[in-house]
Order: sequence, then structure tokens, then C-alpha cells
Amino acid sequence: MATVQGPKGQIEIFEDFVGAEIPIAVTNAFGNIGSLRVIGDGLAETDSGIVSLDADGVNGVAQFTTTNEDKHAAGVSTAAMFDVGNMGTIVAEARLRLPALANREIFFGLSDVNTDTVSLEDDVFHGNGTTVTLTASDGAGFLYSAEFTDSADWHMIYNGGTTTGETTSTSVDADDAAVAGEFQILRLEVAENGTCRWYIDGVLKQTKTGAVSTTVDMAVILVVEAKTTTALTMDVDYFYVRSARDFTI
Repeated sequence: MATVQGPKGQIEIFEDFVGAEIPIAVTNAFGNIGSLRVIGDGLAETDSGIVSLDADGVNGVAQFTTTNEDKHAAGVSTAAMFDVGNMGTIVAEARLRLPALANREIFFGLSDVNTDTVSLEDDVFHGNGTTVTLTASDGAGFLYSAEFTDSADWHMIYNGGTTTGETTSTSVDADDAAVAGEFQILRLEVAENGTCRWYIDGVLKQTKTGAVSTTVDMAVILVVEAKTTTALTMDVDYFYVRSARDFTI
């Protein structure tokens, strides 16, 4: 779907995954789906990519598939176009389903890293035991990691703002479990002063003042990454972003 101007100069990006797809088993999987760029380490290989799930019918559901290598990923990204200070409140929302929970890591939210060959563990955010590794200098969002001690729950990650990013997983645990085979709606709201609010299925889970930078351009990304040598999947119903327009440029 296209990037459009909404009411009062708003920018809206909505992808329902009902159109063209990036097929598995191609030699060059990098490309675009609507306004989104397909990203992830290993996507140039023939066993990864994004395809429509026919079984989910008219809703339009895409299946993201990694390769069968550790730390290989599959995802989508906007351009690094969101300046929180000039474009807040930014809303990022996705409805997704994990067919299984083991051996995978998922991040959805803002990040200043959105390279074609991005790896969550090496480039963005990563969870292991009770430690959150904040590799990306700026960002905020939802992190699920099968390698966390509490491997059932979503965690609410942030870095780069006036409030120091939390590196202990128990301090950012949403106490809301990912449920294999069931859709959940993740929603992040970022105010122009860098305050973030995390919602799961419409319920506010955390508010953090000064969680992100108000001056760094960031992208909204949604990525699944393998933590094993088996190809892994994530199903996505829709991807939505809304922000104010930056009238300073």
C-alpha cells in the first residue's frame, strides 16, 4: 500500500499483505512490499522470504520465513524517516502470530538500524537469560526472545533517550505471554518528547518518559530471527504506522 497524507498533514503507512509478495526460492529476495522494504540477514538465500498464506483468505496474512541458519532473519522496514521531536505522536501497530515459540526472536518497533542484512542479535536488540543487549543506539519496541529466562513473555525495550535503556529483562517484562498459534496486536505510541507507551491487545503495559531520542531519524521494523539451524516463521496480518508530518523541512 502507498504512503498517504492523512488528516491535518498526517503520514500513514498501512500494509495488509493482500497484494504482490516476495516469494521463497528466489536468488534475490530483497525488494519492496508496498511502502515497506524487505530486510533480514540471509534473505538472498533461496529458502527464505515473505509469502501470502492462502489458508487465511481475504484478511491478507503474510508468512515471514528465515533461512535455516542461526541469526538469519526476515522482516520489513519503513524508511528511516521518523523524527520523534518533529513527527510525534508516532503510532506503530502490527497484528501477528507466532506458529511456535521456541528458537526465535522477534522485534517490532522503532530502530535507527534497518539495513538490508540486519540481524537482531548483532545489530538491534537481543535477549538472553535476564540480559537485554542494546546494540542499536536508538529505538523502542517489543522484543520476544526464546533465549530470555522468561521466554514466554513480550519485553518492552528502549534506548537512546534521556532515560537510560534498561538492560535487565525483569524490569521490562510485560507479563503478557506470546501464545503459539494466536494473533496478538502490538502497539507502540511515541510522543514528541520521547515518552513511549506499549500496548498489547489494547491494554497499556508500560509508560516510559524520555525513552527514545527526539532528534534521531528512525525506521519502524518488524523482524523474526532464527536462534537455531532450523528455518522459522512468523505470520503477520497487518503493519501500520501513523505520524505527524515534519513541516520543518
